[in-house]
Amino acid sequence: MPHTIAAPSSEAAVAAPDSGLSPSQQATARLLDDPQEWSSFGRPAGPATPADPSKEPTDFPAWDSHVVLEGMHCAACALTIEDALRAVPGVEKAEVSAATRRARVTWRHEQVLPSQWMEAVRRAGYQALPARDAFARERRQAESRRALWRWLVAGFCMMQVMMYAWPAYVARPGDLSQEMETLLRWASWVISLPVVLFCCGPFFSSALRDIRQRRVSMDLPVALGMLITFVISSLGTFDPSGPFGEEVFYDSLTMFVFFLLSGRWLELRLRDRTAGALEAVMNRLPDAVLRENAAGHFERVATRRLRAGDLVRVLSGEAFPADGTIVRGRTHADEALLTGESTPVLRAEGDSVTAGSYNLDAVVDVRVDGVGADTRFAQIVGLMESASLQKPRLAQLADKVARPFLVVVLLAALGAAIWWWPTDPGKAMMVAVAVLIVTCPCALSLATPVAMLTAAGTLARSGVLVRNLQGLEALAAVDTLVFDKTGTLTRDGLALSSFEPARGEDADEVLALAALLARQSMHPASRAIAQAGAHAATHWKLDTMQEVAGLGLDAWVQGPGGRRHLRLGSALHAGVVGEQPVQGVLLAEQTEQGWHTLARFVLSEDVRPEAAAVVQALGKQGIAVMLLSGDREDAARAMAARVGITQAHGGCSPQDKLERLQQAQAAGHHVAMVGDGLNDGPVLAGAHVSFAFGRAVPLAQSRADFVVLGDSLELVLQACLLSRRTLQVVRQNMAWAAAYNAVSIPLALAGFMPAWVAGLGMALSSLLVVLNAARLARSLPLALTNHTGTPAAPAASVTMPTGSTATVGRF
Repeated sequence: MPHTIAAPSSEAAVAAPDSGLSPSQQATARLLDDPQEWSSFGRPAGPATPADPSKEPTDFPAWDSHVVLEGMHCAACALTIEDALRAVPGVEKAEVSAATRRARVTWRHEQVLPSQWMEAVRRAGYQALPARDAFARERRQAESRRALWRWLVAGFCMMQVMMYAWPAYVARPGDLSQEMETLLRWASWVISLPVVLFCCGPFFSSALRDIRQRRVSMDLPVALGMLITFVISSLGTFDPSGPFGEEVFYDSLTMFVFFLLSGRWLELRLRDRTAGALEAVMNRLPDAVLRENAAGHFERVATRRLRAGDLVRVLSGEAFPADGTIVRGRTHADEALLTGESTPVLRAEGDSVTAGSYNLDAVVDVRVDGVGADTRFAQIVGLMESASLQKPRLAQLADKVARPFLVVVLLAALGAAIWWWPTDPGKAMMVAVAVLIVTCPCALSLATPVAMLTAAGTLARSGVLVRNLQGLEALAAVDTLVFDKTGTLTRDGLALSSFEPARGEDADEVLALAALLARQSMHPASRAIAQAGAHAATHWKLDTMQEVAGLGLDAWVQGPGGRRHLRLGSALHAGVVGEQPVQGVLLAEQTEQGWHTLARFVLSEDVRPEAAAVVQALGKQGIAVMLLSGDREDAARAMAARVGITQAHGGCSPQDKLERLQQAQAAGHHVAMVGDGLNDGPVLAGAHVSFAFGRAVPLAQSRADFVVLGDSLELVLQACLLSRRTLQVVRQNMAWAAAYNAVSIPLALAGFMPAWVAGLGMALSSLLVVLNAARLARSLPLALTNHTGTPAAPAASVTMPTGSTATVGRF
């Protein structure tokens, strides 16, 4: 329906959308101001809002938009962009990550439009692009190619300059004539020009931007060092008899530019791997999809134009564009994003498919059930975007230190130049250059965020979403882990624990009969029996069936021996007098003598098979385990005994769980809570760190720090182990950055560190930090195998012919 947007007030209009932009950029800016485009790179701000097709984008007062930033190199750049965005009237919040080069901006459309706050980013010297822009990957690749060209040019020129500088190093006094030395200097100057004009371009442009806006970033001291080295070397070339004519430093200039670009390019490649993985998740949905029109033909439309009820055709190899149900065809789907499992699953007519999962085999037609923010895919993407922009406590501390430290660096370089000037002006300037370059705190600023984001990405690939990066830091200190029972230590539903056919009855036959009846009911007990007998074959066919609420199933079956009257359910329903086992189900047949029991099925909660091994492994890591359950006290203690938990409490309300958790915290313990996320909100929020377990967790409502999408408790153990490794890596990075500066600064001030060594040290320090963090990107090991030897074996059982596992007996 038609709608209008109130023009932002004059005080909110920071700049005309087309100010200083090319015609194509102006067109893009105007497109982003279209309310229908806002959902393509953001979502309404605030709590999750139920889907309402009648609502327009302008019905929401504020929006959260995600953008990719170009031109960023360090944490100081992130702070600069945040300051520029927060200065725009109408922008309520701005969060920028230097590690992923992404930003989240919360803005009110009544005061400002996207093109205007993006213009504020451009005026700060950077460029903002919609995070899900189809060209973001191409732009990042183009930036990587430019960085590679600068590195190659710097390397070639460095080798040439070193060739011209070598005679001066090895010649004895009198070996080189004045004319030859002058010729070599001029040749070095000419070869150094491409390095200064092309390779140093990003450093100089960033420094000029800082000077114009009266701020300090990490490129400013580096650019000053490059400029000073080239200027004093040029003066020595033009005026050999002047104060700087004794020596030129083109070799040092080209070498430290080459080393800096080497470190920056490798760092860019490693960081792009993280950013690329994030974009690969966010851009899984196709830009367009085949939708059936009124005439019954399929036409290609933009994915964001889909609505619930549409019929779409998904080709082999494409991602499903929305949550829906297959109405025609069958295929296998890759749902690794949702479950952490890479094994494809079969999807046929009537089965549901999820947005973001891949259609692997064949063309299928899907009826759309949910689109946009209503899909689980959108919730997962939202979690990943939020986590990628968060700043852990240690990273915030590094950001606060970075700018004052840079000012100290500039003052130290100035002081070194003043100290050495009376002795040797040339040496004074080169000492200042060494101080400027070697003390740049790039490694300090990267130490924490790179490690945290790498760990978060590794967990996401395994099926654990990190909602809060602070949780990684907190999880490393946890010494007590509290489990809920239902949906956490156990799977949803019941499992067949024992099966006892009557004497003289064929076990396969009675199991098949029970499964035949059980398939007609959705009761948890029926589903467990149906699953146990899923592959059992029988000649009997169902004739009539009635389900008696609260009792069981009453059915007639037809087969070679005629008709039989069967009942599956409680002892009362089956006509058997006497005590029946807890959660037991009987299969009985009506005979002339009355009802005769054919088999007894004993059901129990389906304990996760890895639960005991996980508890044992946690104990070996020094983590105490506790069970808090709302179930009966005896049931809770029985469950605890099965999995090896010594502390168990049943009959707990959410408030009781919270009080026990707070008691443990008051005793000085760092407590993590693992719940199903559905009714444990207060407890999850009260713990130091929390996990919401299970695929049914409503992601938009869960308060947990981690959301476990997979179906194994081992993921909780892996998260604990990885968090400890991550904190170790962060500490190693911080220690290295501190030790590097502690050693290099005195050496530079004393004049023992040439400029090229300073450049090499700065590049290697940043690269070492990134490479150390990259170790966390390796696939997580099988934690149970590594820490308990072998997975815990289940209780003694017999494998039934049907493929299910249960204890078989006779009565």
